[in-house]
Amino acid sequence: MENNLGKILIIDDNEDVLFAAKMLLKKHTPTIFLEKNPKRIPFLVSQEKFDIILLDMNFSEDISSGNEGFFWLKEILKIDPKAVVIMITAFGNVEMAVRALKEGATDFVLKPWQNEKLIATLSAAAKLKKSYQEVESLQQKNSALTELNQQPFTLITGQSHRMQYLFGMIDKVADTDADILLLGENGTGKEVIARTIHQKSLRAHKVFTTVDMGAVTETLFESELFGHKKGAFTDAREDRIGRFEIANGGTLFLDEIGNLSLALQAKLLTVLQRREIIRVGTNKPIPIDVRLICATNMPLYKMVQEQRFRQDLLYRINTVELQLPALRERAEDIPALVMHFLEVYSQKYKRPLKTISPEGLKKLQRYTWPGNIRELQHVIERATIISTNARLQAEDFYFLEEPVNTALKEEPDTLNLDEMEKDTVRRAMQKFNGNISKVAKELGLSRASLYRRLEKYEL
Repeated sequence: MENNLGKILIIDDNEDVLFAAKMLLKKHTPTIFLEKNPKRIPFLVSQEKFDIILLDMNFSEDISSGNEGFFWLKEILKIDPKAVVIMITAFGNVEMAVRALKEGATDFVLKPWQNEKLIATLSAAAKLKKSYQEVESLQQKNSALTELNQQPFTLITGQSHRMQYLFGMIDKVADTDADILLLGENGTGKEVIARTIHQKSLRAHKVFTTVDMGAVTETLFESELFGHKKGAFTDAREDRIGRFEIANGGTLFLDEIGNLSLALQAKLLTVLQRREIIRVGTNKPIPIDVRLICATNMPLYKMVQEQRFRQDLLYRINTVELQLPALRERAEDIPALVMHFLEVYSQKYKRPLKTISPEGLKKLQRYTWPGNIRELQHVIERATIISTNARLQAEDFYFLEEPVNTALKEEPDTLNLDEMEKDTVRRAMQKFNGNISKVAKELGLSRASLYRRLEKYEL
């Protein structure tokens, strides 16, 4: 027996309709509740959790207006706001269907129905119900994880002045609903900071959801963030809720927000201003209540000046702005981070816990860490796997040698000023593949001055 529709409640005062529906659907689910009297709806919905409810719109008191159906739809949604309700009627029209969707129905079916079409409609509704259940499960898991991890993340532990200031700011803003903008280089731990703020907030028992804005395409932006209805576009084979709905009541972390195009920035701004989303393919606004945390490594203020980032969106997302320091700016925190990662990878790879020598630690503290904490993490993981030493030495980090720019170290072949200038211009032309604007800027010359030197030295 194919069982994919879940528990179904059918409410209709016509016994023939109830019988026909039961005969059709019993192949697809073993659990079907039939009810003739709509006044029993509150009792049934409060006693059972139904995956799908098929609700007639017209009962004996009202033959064709559908008002009874709308009344009972509201009553169902009062008891179970996540109920998936499909309205059925023999007197339907476009206006009635639109009203049903606006008032919270999932879909609308006309009598007499086509069996295949009804099954397809119920299948889509069952998938939507499953997505609601997955969100609820995610919320429960998030709450459980929060209870297990009430301590601050070790990754942001630090005694440096910059980190202590950051901790103080987190404590001040965490229990508010202020939107937060995190600025910092790649690998500085922006997502970790965002999760810490969430865990310290009043929303800690709700969902923390992340979206990498740099990975969301223009065409799927609205579907990914706001959700869509089945058939809204070519690949929309089923209803889907978006990230804003998933994060409703909790925290939404939008990473790499500086990568959004101006068109997508406008769409995001509209949602943040109205505090509601509309799924693609519908016109029903859905209120959203999220705490927004955004992050980027891009110079947003410069981008505003260059008209590549909307100023009104920047004001909307940075009620509080936190700057994360680069690892090279807090070298005194490296020992604690190293010990943390040594413990993590000792457990992961089931290796004896390694220590690190003073020389090895000094080497790590002298390194500039262009990849920040993420790079340090990978370095310790690699050393844990490869090194045979119980105590890591400086030579275990041979791959961290700073590249030496030999071109700057070499003594010039001549001290003749014209020859030195000619060589400098030649190397600049090679470096920028002949791009006159970039070469002129590098050399501190105007384009006209550069052209004169190129002609002079026949370059």
